[in-house]
Amino acid sequence: MKAKLHQLAQEIEGQLYDDKMWRSMYATDASVYREIPLAVCYPKNEEDLKTLIKFARNNSTSLIPRTAGTSLAGQCVGDGIVVDVSKHFTRIFQVDGQAKTVSLQPGVIRDDLNRYLNQFNLFFGPNTSTSNRCMIGGMVGNNSSGTTSIKYGTTREKLVSLKTILSDGTEAEFRDISKEEFQEKLKLQNLEGDIYRKINEQLSSEENKKELIAKFPPKSLHRRNTGYAIDELLYANVFSEDSNEPLNLCKLLCGSEGTLAFTTEITLKLDELQPPQSAMIAAHFDSIENCMQAVVPVMKHSLFTCEMMDKTILDCTKQNLKYKENRFFIEGDPKAILMLEIRANTAEEVLQQSQQVLDTLKNAKLSYAYPVLMGEQIELAMELRKAGLGLLGNIVGDKKAVACIEDTAVAIPYLADYISEFAQIMNNYGQDAVYYAHAGAGEIHLRPILNLKKSEDVKLFRSITTDVAKLVKKYNGSLSGEHGDGRVRAEFIEMMIGSHNYELLRDIKFTFDPHNIFNPGKITDTAPMDTSLRYEADRKEPEISTLMDFSETEGILKLSEKCNGSGDCRKSVEAGGTMCPSYRATKDEKDTTRARANTLREFLTNSDKNNRFNHEEIKNAFDLCISCKGCKSECPSSVDVAALKAEFQYQYQKENGKSFRNKAFANNAKMNALASKTPGLANFFFKNGITSGLAKKIMGVAPERSLPVLAKTSLSNYYLKNKERFQIKNPIKTVYVFNDEFTNFLDSEIGIDALELLYKLNYRIEIIKHEESGRSHISKGFLEEAKVFANKNIAIFKDLISENTPLIGVEPSAILTFRDEYLRLANDKEEAEKLAGNTFIIEEFLKKEISLGNIRSEQFTSEEKTIKIHGHCHQKALSNTAVSFDILNLPKNFKVSIIPSGCCGMAGSFGYEKEHYEVSMSIGEQSLFPAVRKADKQTLISANGTSCRHQIFDGTKRQAKHPVSILKEALI
Repeated sequence: MKAKLHQLAQEIEGQLYDDKMWRSMYATDASVYREIPLAVCYPKNEEDLKTLIKFARNNSTSLIPRTAGTSLAGQCVGDGIVVDVSKHFTRIFQVDGQAKTVSLQPGVIRDDLNRYLNQFNLFFGPNTSTSNRCMIGGMVGNNSSGTTSIKYGTTREKLVSLKTILSDGTEAEFRDISKEEFQEKLKLQNLEGDIYRKINEQLSSEENKKELIAKFPPKSLHRRNTGYAIDELLYANVFSEDSNEPLNLCKLLCGSEGTLAFTTEITLKLDELQPPQSAMIAAHFDSIENCMQAVVPVMKHSLFTCEMMDKTILDCTKQNLKYKENRFFIEGDPKAILMLEIRANTAEEVLQQSQQVLDTLKNAKLSYAYPVLMGEQIELAMELRKAGLGLLGNIVGDKKAVACIEDTAVAIPYLADYISEFAQIMNNYGQDAVYYAHAGAGEIHLRPILNLKKSEDVKLFRSITTDVAKLVKKYNGSLSGEHGDGRVRAEFIEMMIGSHNYELLRDIKFTFDPHNIFNPGKITDTAPMDTSLRYEADRKEPEISTLMDFSETEGILKLSEKCNGSGDCRKSVEAGGTMCPSYRATKDEKDTTRARANTLREFLTNSDKNNRFNHEEIKNAFDLCISCKGCKSECPSSVDVAALKAEFQYQYQKENGKSFRNKAFANNAKMNALASKTPGLANFFFKNGITSGLAKKIMGVAPERSLPVLAKTSLSNYYLKNKERFQIKNPIKTVYVFNDEFTNFLDSEIGIDALELLYKLNYRIEIIKHEESGRSHISKGFLEEAKVFANKNIAIFKDLISENTPLIGVEPSAILTFRDEYLRLANDKEEAEKLAGNTFIIEEFLKKEISLGNIRSEQFTSEEKTIKIHGHCHQKALSNTAVSFDILNLPKNFKVSIIPSGCCGMAGSFGYEKEHYEVSMSIGEQSLFPAVRKADKQTLISANGTSCRHQIFDGTKRQAKHPVSILKEALI
């Protein structure tokens, strides 16, 4: 098979991988399952798909279609070839504004589509919590619906046509067809004809019709994804004399989870943009029961969303760096919050409708608080709701909120009773389940907390699912409302719809796919739900010692296991944020936060080596990680891949040695200190074409890069010459400035600006002898050296730094090590945490002093300036860019804006390394470089990171200034 796969790779235009790293990355999705695939393919076109189908048919293997890969039910795992269309099938073909339709390929991201459609005043309504990375192909596969379904319906209701490749390699388009066209289809002597004949045979039978109507979830149930939607076809005019509805097999294919055909083009119905004015009532409840009871009365109003999240999810947001700020509207400690959105064309209408909903809530006497959110507040609150799934991964330890019964849907009038009985089932199992919901659609995401590493909890996994399936059947609901059956629920389809109907589904699968090559074992003939789980039950946990402290997650392995596969790291540049820069450049799953965590988890768990880190596959997975720390704040599960990479590099180098280049980059501060004794000579060497070219070649630096030059005088020398002047007698307060290795030798002019600014603002400045930050050592995995620096610096500063005498720094990547890596490296963690609490980037300090009234706008020029800010990645992750924005807004006529950029792409030494140069510049081109080039020459570009400023110059030839330099120049 290995030889056959290599031959297949030669026959397609796309990429095919069959090595252990890629197969491990695609062994899991966002479900509890794990199956190592045969290979992974990124097909480039339809011909590649036909080649893959032929290969699968001839070699008795299968194809598992995949887009964003955030399947909750295990749809995207299997032992065949994973076919990921997310990289190349991303075209939007055409928009018909009059017909309100769009045609596109399955790899188009939902939110990207709507950004494109905005120019036509149209949008695609179904809206999943993963909308910034989920793709239309996956939404069709699952019949996704999301928060807006009560107003805009499900994906199935939006399908116009599907162009597909069938299991024999032939093409077929499914769309509305008339009775006459149906008769012609029945005459076709090919697989498409077989399909129509099978559907005709099944639905012409009165017995089948009765069984389908009696046993399938009722058509009136808004959310229902149980098996193939064969019952939807009953209402077409070819099978119902009372209907004018044409037959469209898209209704059958939607929700089929890639098991019937391979979709290549999708045409969707669109809606006009939502009314512009909105308000959201966040009703607070002291019990789940009260919350559920409130759904019926509030749904009498014209709501656009009716969403619920419970205390467990709310508590997960308290410590999350990104989402804790979104809790501004929460009052007290609610057990549940119901989020009710009202929209209208005018503010007056919104207020009027909001008051009506408030009156209903107050009359029901079920809730205790009713904050009304407006404008941007709504988006912040909905981000909190959307993050719910990923945030559940923040539960420390092996117990997790497990997706098995999270997709049940019942009719709204039964909702409160259903939840009451469900709660009793959970009580019987000693479970305190997690609830979050599309409450207005009758769909509640319910998750038990289980440890699937323990056999007793695996048994509970089955028992709870079975009991809940019976309860759903009692209320004539759907076991799957929108996330599909996949592996976890397919076993119960026969129970839900009866054996007769289940056989109809099996016949449909066989007719479409007689060789069983399309995603086998999903929906029909699936394996038991408690097999092929991500973790082996009752396994002996690997003992993995690390230099860094990972105790907050009970070890490095469990930190990697926190990744639940929700795929937030795959969002596009246009979605904002930083995570994950290299994935945005390559569009390869290999370069996502998720893939890195999955790969590390896989090898740490299953390695037979003494040093489990000693695997080339892990090295390759981490290769393009630029340690931007975007994942530390933007990953809902807080999977800190920068920390994982640093520890991996350290452990890997213990076995394989440290390269000359890594040693040079890690120890650049020592070399700069030596060179700074004769800066003129050193700079001549760095600038001269011959000598600099030779240095780059020896160091493996990209020839296109300009090398940084040394400052004429170091900051430490400048401070010593002016120390007496800086010791002012009646200061506002004393500040300790951390003289980091970058500012000291390379950017001393910025350091001097900082000292002069602080001095003229009446602050006493202390710079004492200390160690370098260790940033360069950490980035190269030289953790023993970094640990020495960390412990020495903590010892030096611990008795000097307090709330009244803070430690501040100019270079974010250096000073923020005190708030991040030092907490993992310190021998005395208590002292490290105390020091971290009083350590700030200089903009944070200045912002606080402005808020205290110690710094005033009158101290600065009234001259007009326009400034655009690019924020440092570490600042975005561990602080925020707003502090730079705020301090530059202090001069009254400064017009300041933040460039909505992710990472600049330089990332310390990464952008210098010749093999990474192209990716580095590609990252810069994503948003930063275009924004800088677009700015006129009078506009100041501000960047507080030394790497960022260098990257901006190399990419745009514009000189960026540190915010403190701009402020210093603005002093009167």
